[in-house]
Amino acid sequence: MRRLPLLITTAVLCSGLATFGALGRPGPDSGAGSDDARHGARATAADALTRAISADQERLRLVPADAAGWARLGGEYVEQARSTADPSYYPKADEALHRSLALVPQANVEAYTGLGALANARHLFGEARDFAERAIAASPVHWPAYAVLADARTQLGDEAGATDAVQQLLDRRPGTASFTRAAYDLEQHGRTADAEEALQRALAGAWNPADRAFCRFQIAELQRNSGHPDLALAGYRQALADDAGHTPALAGLARAEAALDDTPGALRDYAAAIAKVPLPQYLLELGELQESLGHGAEAAEQYRLLEAEQRLAAANGVVDDLALGQYHADHGDPAEAVRLLRAEWDRRHNALVADALAWALHQQGADEEGLVLAEEAGRHGWKNALFLYHRGEIERALGRTEAARTHLTEALAIDPWFSPLHAPRARAGLAALPA
Repeated sequence: MRRLPLLITTAVLCSGLATFGALGRPGPDSGAGSDDARHGARATAADALTRAISADQERLRLVPADAAGWARLGGEYVEQARSTADPSYYPKADEALHRSLALVPQANVEAYTGLGALANARHLFGEARDFAERAIAASPVHWPAYAVLADARTQLGDEAGATDAVQQLLDRRPGTASFTRAAYDLEQHGRTADAEEALQRALAGAWNPADRAFCRFQIAELQRNSGHPDLALAGYRQALADDAGHTPALAGLARAEAALDDTPGALRDYAAAIAKVPLPQYLLELGELQESLGHGAEAAEQYRLLEAEQRLAAANGVVDDLALGQYHADHGDPAEAVRLLRAEWDRRHNALVADALAWALHQQGADEEGLVLAEEAGRHGWKNALFLYHRGEIERALGRTEAARTHLTEALAIDPWFSPLHAPRARAGLAALPA
């Protein structure tokens, strides 16, 4: 894989995160000034987004033929759904964007881009790619379309296409949106140090608190996933100091606290994050933490809420067989997990899907087929402890002792605390291998 020029780019022009969302996939600051002044300077991105939506709604009541206004409002609804985990905004976004398209049916770049962002949010990644390509064909300089295209191609497993889209985005708009996507591309290829450098460049150019919080959160995620929960803990706290409303950093804080055996803190911060944004990922993580503690009833409640959130998302046009399949593989019906994940694999050959389907097949005893997919998940060198644990357990089930030892050892070397439920199982599996 060629080296992305982002690592030698010197100009960093930060872009706002609210423009169709930056990556899905960071001790308090010591700045001068009074607490009140710092609090005023840290108005959350959520507050700004709510104000923008209200302003556009009012304008469109007065000027209903404003195609650009409808497209902008649709994009804001997509971002509101993402930031609140409320999928009921997606139909509103769909209506606004199609109203824009009805007003300007040809070369409506803003509507195409917004519809692509909406499709990405609903996990309709092929549709998102097509809308982004239509926007780019109409206006090759329209940088937000490259962000949508990069996200879609990444999720579709189009490795070369995703890297090219990220490069095109960097060429047109070096800043938060491009550097964070470049970092994810680099991380997926095992280039963790380069990924962190890209994020540090994004942070250096971040001009508002929400952008700084986002960058700090992403850096902390890299650190935690590399087995440094202490560094990550500080990073999450810095992110929250920049933007107290940054819920991903609050959930990250809980992950780091769980790794550092601060169980009360982890339970508290997971609950606070879920109260703000009840993402299935947070519910699953809290459920697994509760399960690892022997709190069966509490874990079952989190899983019940997860299934309810997934039903709500599906009712609003979201296709998320990956998250539901991952849940069923470990906590529900493995046969249903295989069914869901085969359907997802038919739609996209992404490493996350390959790993999830491999594990679901293992849970059903189909280890030979699972190993092929586990190998596919690790083909690009992503240093992902969970992937390696899954692969090692599948190899152990197949009697491939040395391969299992290698991959379980590597998983625990990368991150000894990768999961409160599965990391102890990895250690037990490793200990059970014959000498």
